[in-house]
Amino acid sequence: MSTEEMLGTVIIEDRVRPEWIDINEHMNVAYYLLAFDYAIDDLWEQKGITDTYIKSGEGSTFAVEGHITYQRELLEDEPYIITAQILAYDEKRLHHFQRMYHAEKHFLAATCEWLHLHMNPAIRRVSPWPADILDAFASLAEEHSHLPYPAEAGKAIRVPNPINKR
Repeated sequence: MSTEEMLGTVIIEDRVRPEWIDINEHMNVAYYLLAFDYAIDDLWEQKGITDTYIKSGEGSTFAVEGHITYQRELLEDEPYIITAQILAYDEKRLHHFQRMYHAEKHFLAATCEWLHLHMNPAIRRVSPWPADILDAFASLAEEHSHLPYPAEAGKAIRVPNPINKR
């Protein structure tokens, strides 16, 4: 897979840090979430949800749901790329999807699906996105309109015969 075949908009490029390695000598599950969260910070910055915007009290975001899938392990110091794809949005919500690829071997290492809400920090309630940020998401969503819907999105964890199925 070439970088052209990586799906979504490249948001961040980094390396697996030594402190992220666990007893199995690969990236610990908790640090995948951290890496995805760092990529969200970069996406927000690119779309106008800057530290200045947040500190001004104009608004911020809350993650209200997320789901990670682990596809292949990453090892210490391996480079990775995280891409973003907008799946849906409205005046208060953003449903987006991230993919983590090995930056050199280009395999899919992990995915993360998110639902974020825009919020008013003064009242700690959901509030509409400002027009410029909503327009930025609309533009990015248009760029992503040709991408396939991720197979991992919307999945639930299932075991064939649950203990207490109702």
